Amino acid sequence: MGNFDYTQIDDLIHSRIRTAIMAVLISVEEAEFTFLKEKVNATDGNLSVHLRKLEDAGYITVKKNFIERKPVSRYKITSKGHKAFEAYIEKLEELLNNSKSQKNGKTD
Repeated sequence: MGNFDYTQIDDLIHSRIRTAIMAVLISVEEAEFTFLKEKVNATDGNLSVHLRKLEDAGYITVKKNFIERKPVSRYKITSKGHKAFEAYIEKLEELLNNSKSQKNGKTD
């Protein structure tokens, strides 16, 4: 497969749920927990764990407040998260392009 270095893929993002979270957040200004839960199709607990990992890495931020005595959490991708997600996508594209080149008998 050429010179592709799989270790350059961001392990933090390279999880189905975290990839989905990042994909949703990169396309909106911010998203409430319930919106993310619906879009990602995860349980509350599972989604919370993955959101915390992304927050701890500085890829997303969270604002928590109360609306009519109910807690509301809003998540937003950071510039660091935006750059990390773009780099992640670029690495996946590189992997796919290398794979296609190998299939077609081309090497770089």
